[in-house]
Amino acid sequence: MTDIPGITLACFGLVGTLVADDGAIDLAFAEAIATQGVVSGTSAFARSMAIVHRARGQAPADVLRAVFPDNLARAQAAQLAFDRSLAGAVSRRVITPVPGAHEVLSALTEVGCRICVLTMMPRRELTALLQTCGLRDVVTVALCAEDVPRGCPFPDLALAAMLRTGVGEVGEMAMVHGTAAGVECGRRAGASVIVGVLTGPHPAARLHAAGATHVINTIADLPAVLPGGSPPPSVPRQATAPSRLAGS
Repeated sequence: MTDIPGITLACFGLVGTLVADDGAIDLAFAEAIATQGVVSGTSAFARSMAIVHRARGQAPADVLRAVFPDNLARAQAAQLAFDRSLAGAVSRRVITPVPGAHEVLSALTEVGCRICVLTMMPRRELTALLQTCGLRDVVTVALCAEDVPRGCPFPDLALAAMLRTGVGEVGEMAMVHGTAAGVECGRRAGASVIVGVLTGPHPAARLHAAGATHVINTIADLPAVLPGGSPPPSVPRQATAPSRLAGS
C-alpha cells in the first residue's frame, strides 16, 4: 500500500474491529440488566439482550434507555452497573488485537493517513485497551462517547475526529466499524469509504443496510478496498468467505 489518494483520515471502531470481541461487553450489559431484576433465563431478559445486540455500537446510556424506555432511573442505575462490570472485565482479561490490526494501522500512518479510534467504551477502558494491545503508538486520536453530545449512529464522533485531526473535507475520511451504528455514523458524516467488518457483532446484511460501501472479513483485508490500496506483505491475510461478502 503505497498511495491512498483522497483518504487522509481513517476512523476505526475498537472492540470487534481492532480488538477481539471476547464477549465482555455483552456480559457487562447482561450483568447491568440483572441488577434491575431482569435475570437470565426469563423472556424479559432475552428481549432485553436482543435490544442490546441490535444497539451495539451505541453509547451504553442510549442502549440502556432503550432497554428501560419507561424508567429513566432504572436505565441510569443499570448504566452505573455496566460501567463497574466493564471496568472489572477489562482489568481481568487478556486483551488481544485482531490479527493484522497493528500492521494495517502502521501502514496507513506511514503514508500520512491519520488514525482515529472511536468507541462507546468509557475513557478509562479505552486508554487501557489501547495501551494493553500496543496500538497507542499508531493512533493519532482516540474518542469515546463522553467526548461528543451524541454517540453513534449520529455523526458527532466522526465529525469530532475530523476537527481533532484537521481534516478539511468529509470525503477524505474512511470509516471502518463492526456495528451498524458505527457504519451509519460514517455515512451520516459523509465518509467516502465506509467499511463494515465481520469480526464485530453485526452480519454483512445489517452492515450493508446501514450504509457500508464494503464489507470485509477482518481488518487485515482493509488495504485491498481503500483507493489505491493493496495489502503490504507484512499483513497476515485470512481466508475469504465469499458467501459472507456477497454484495461487498
